[in-house]
Amino acid sequence: MDPVDKAILAALYASTLDPSISAYDRLKARLPLSQEFYNSRVSHLAKMGLVEKSDPSKLTFIGRDALKVVLVGGVFDLIHPGHIHTLKAAKAEGDVLVVVVARQSTAQKIKKDRKIYHDESQRKELVSSLNFVDLVLIGREGTLYDTVEYVKPNVIALGYDQAHSEKDVAENCKKRNLNVHVIRLSTPIPGSKSSKMKEELGDSIYGI
Repeated sequence: MDPVDKAILAALYASTLDPSISAYDRLKARLPLSQEFYNSRVSHLAKMGLVEKSDPSKLTFIGRDALKVVLVGGVFDLIHPGHIHTLKAAKAEGDVLVVVVARQSTAQKIKKDRKIYHDESQRKELVSSLNFVDLVLIGREGTLYDTVEYVKPNVIALGYDQAHSEKDVAENCKKRNLNVHVIRLSTPIPGSKSSKMKEELGDSIYGI
């Protein structure tokens, strides 16, 4: 498939999950495409059966199946080189990278003594600034799997130090009739951890 057409499908998919930004605006931020050219390509994709003819803002089942969506979750309170490597490695596993930023309440359920410096919207903005990330969502209230059910990814990529096991995540997805491949990502810099940075630098930087 033409890379521009694949990028349009990815933008349409992202805007289905987050309608606050149109697919064209998402794409225009990455590629210098005119509205006329965009509309012509969407019409072409509709003729191919990848986009709904009655509603060109939506993908057909065939259009969605043409994309491999990778989901990564985390707190992302301080963005560091370990995050960058992990997210780039996750993006290499598919066509669309969706990053889910954990709600504060969810993050503190996992680690009760966790100190979080940035609120959810700030952390979402931080991750959104990475140009290889296609979409950032704040996690849904409830469990991780409520968000997974909303996104319906093809792949869930776990960070090297995340507590979830691949087997448990895969089994819980299966219980919700979600066919998801779960992988564990490695890192060349295992010492690059947010908790360590906060311990050594956090108070001196943020305790102003």
